[in-house]
Amino acid sequence: MSNGDIFVGEVIGTAILILFGAGVVAAVVLNYSKAQNSGWIVIAFGWGFGVMAGAYTAAPLSGGQLNPAVTIGIAIDTGKWDKVPLYIAGQMVGAMLGAVLCWLVYYAQFQANAEEEMAQPTLGIFSTTPTIRNVVANLMTEIIATIALVLPILAFGLTKGLGESGTAVLVVSFLVVGIGLSLGGPTGYAINPARDLGPRIVHSLLPIPNKGTSDWGYAWIPVVGPLIGGALAGVIFNAAF
Repeated sequence: MSNGDIFVGEVIGTAILILFGAGVVAAVVLNYSKAQNSGWIVIAFGWGFGVMAGAYTAAPLSGGQLNPAVTIGIAIDTGKWDKVPLYIAGQMVGAMLGAVLCWLVYYAQFQANAEEEMAQPTLGIFSTTPTIRNVVANLMTEIIATIALVLPILAFGLTKGLGESGTAVLVVSFLVVGIGLSLGGPTGYAINPARDLGPRIVHSLLPIPNKGTSDWGYAWIPVVGPLIGGALAGVIFNAAF
């Protein structure tokens, strides 16, 4: 894989991931959306389908990692670090692009939402927020949830048939759905630093009426937690497998 292929693949794949993921949250929470109030299960499956679409699209170019935590876990497993900055740069650019595209798709709903007396907060469409603010608990949730993502991804690589049949990405997509349903309640399961930080930056910059805070005081947790989780998953995989 060339450097150009890696960067372009990660940009495109991560943009698709965020377009689907932020898009399903916008569909559920914004006023005048046909999917309004359709619930957490819809959100979990929307994010899972976003992983599937983004990873399958990026796979021929970059392998479709789409997540710095996954990239770190793979680097620890393989010992190959030279492409890590390139992967993460593509993931960040793609995450920001996907957030902008989501805003454009739901532009009219964002405008209408601001005109309501009880306007819905918009940060949750782009990035995660905890239900209970507790630094230790929130950080532990993100670490554990990311291990639950990255460790199976590394282990899936040992199953030859998954790679040969092309179903590995599909299995990972359902893994993301499962994490959302089982572990997403406390913090919204960022499990991906680019997925949270890129859209949070975009949220802070976009001219969304009455958008509220971008919550930078919390922003480090969905970055540091998944990075620690990804690294621990790589260490555990090397030790156990």
